[in-house]
Order: sequence, then structure tokens, then C-alpha cells
Amino acid sequence: MFFRKGLGGFSRRGLKWGVCLSAAVFFGCSGAGQTTRLSYSIFFPPTHAQTRAAREWAADIEARTRGRVAIVLFPGETLTKSTRVYDGVVNGVSDLGMSAFAYTRGRFPLLEGLDLPIGYPDGKNATKTANAIFRIYNPPELREVQVMYLHAHGPGVIAAKKKIESLADLRGVKVRGTGLSAKIVESLGAVPVSMGQGETYEALQRGVVEATLCPIETLKGWRQAEVIERVLSTAATGYTTTMYVVMNKDRWNSLPEDIQGIFREVNELSMERQGQAWDTADDEAKALLKETGKPVDVLSPGQEEAFVRAVNPMLEDWAASLEKRGMPGQAVLADLHRLVKENTKP
Repeated sequence: MFFRKGLGGFSRRGLKWGVCLSAAVFFGCSGAGQTTRLSYSIFFPPTHAQTRAAREWAADIEARTRGRVAIVLFPGETLTKSTRVYDGVVNGVSDLGMSAFAYTRGRFPLLEGLDLPIGYPDGKNATKTANAIFRIYNPPELREVQVMYLHAHGPGVIAAKKKIESLADLRGVKVRGTGLSAKIVESLGAVPVSMGQGETYEALQRGVVEATLCPIETLKGWRQAEVIERVLSTAATGYTTTMYVVMNKDRWNSLPEDIQGIFREVNELSMERQGQAWDTADDEAKALLKETGKPVDVLSPGQEEAFVRAVNPMLEDWAASLEKRGMPGQAVLADLHRLVKENTKP
């Protein structure tokens, strides 16, 4: 059985193949006594909190290996698009990559369950839960790469161009959602429109969508506060979007054992760091909303219950769909609920 307990082109036009080839040559070569250089494709913008956290991770690796490894970041989809980051790592376009499982819906069936609206309270909780599920089930859907670690944002909110107070207010509203979050949008009676975060600002600005289901940090990190009017907190149905940090398998196997050990040590530290980075970014976005006078609305107790009832069927549907494919959907769902509760501070 696969599931067992245990550990487990350039997007800018005109630069495509020539730069990719140059990157492959530059980063692919290191002889004895030389620095091993690794390219790291990240879809977040250069100034985003998660890019900053990734720089700290890379700096830790370089410091602990005493310069034997150097990692060069390519943020903002400059090496591979968000939807192509994983394949880019598998195929050697980049040595490392960070993106979201949700951007390749259907490819990671078990790990997509991490994004379910089960009431994540914050990014630290979501990150701890994601890594625990990966270690428990060691899903074969990630066997093509070496996983560094996973991380995930705090509870999603609905950021809109108008006031939304109930399920009735959402009926027929076009809402940006990707991966399982698109199903959440549909469960709430709205119309899901799939797109990456990089496209959302313009879509809101032009009225292609009227709202976005997102972590609140995007309102600052992706400047989306500029094109929305208010936010609805939906903590009871708090979903997340889980990110992966992975390395090309051959590249990993080429590293000496002591270097691999350093990566593992730093990865453990970075789970906590990147979970905290999500929560810090959320706090910064809340402060920005307060400064700009854009309100954060809260559901009434009755509407909160209605939202929970609306999304609960998709949890069971997801688990049942995995069971039909011979995967432990019910067990994963039970572990998700257990871990979120265990990882919630009293």
C-alpha cells in the first residue's frame, strides 16, 4: 500500500529559452571544492513576506554549509509560472520551487484536502497540520520530488467590492477562487472564477470578479486592498491554501549526506518561520485596512452556522472521492480535524 504511517519558460516574453538554458548551465555545474548553486523559482512577488522568509531559509542553508551551497531566488514567476513551478522542478528548469497545490488541481488529490474549510485559526496551525499530514501519509503524488516542507496561510476571507452579510448576498456573485477554494465559492452559492493571485488585482479592478476568497494578507502583499471596499471574516469556515517547497530529485540525490542533513535541520526551523510569516502578514494587512478605513465585517451567529452547513457536504464529498480511488479519505479528514484542534492554542 502506498499510504502508510511513517516519514515520508521564463514567463517574460523574449527571454524564454535562451535564459532558461543559461540558468541550467550556470546552476547545474559545481566541481569538487566549489559552491553548489541552486536556482529557486517562487511565484510570490519579490517583496512578499513569503519571499522574504524564503531568503532567510536560503541564507541559513548557505551559512550552515559554510558557503558550500548557494541558493539564488527567482521570485515573481520570473523563471516559471505559478502553474508550472512543480513541473519545472521535476524537469530541471529550476532546482527548487515554491507554489501552491491548488494551482494544479487534480494532480495532488490527497494533499488538496489540506485546503478544506475546516476552520483553520491561523497560519502556524495550518502549516503544522499540513506537515503532519504529509508525514503521516507520505502520499505518492509527491514521489517525483524531494519535499523540503509545506506551509499554509491563515483562514481565508471574502474581500469584496460591496457589503456581504449573508449567503443571500453571495448568490450569483462572481468570486475569485482557485483549487478547492473554487468549490467553497460554489458551495456558498456564488460563481467561482479561477485565476492566480497575480491576475486578481486587475480582475477586481475591471469588474471581471466582484470579490475574492483569499487570505487577508493578499490585500497588502498583492495590493488588492486598493481594489476592494470591505472584507467579510468567515473564520468558522476558515480554509487555507497549502504551499510546497520541493527540490529536483536528482539534484537532491547528488548532494552529500552532511549537506542533506543541514537541509533537513533548516527545513524544520522554516516550518515555524513561514507559518509565523503568514500570521505577521495577516496582521499587517488588518492594520492597512484599519488605516484606509475599509471595514472587516463579521457574520452573525445564525449566518455563521449557515455558512458551516453550506460547506460541510464538500468535506464528505472529498473524503468519499478519495475512498473510491483506494485512498484513505475518511482517515485523512479525521486527522485534519484532530490536528487542527491539537494545534490550536488554548
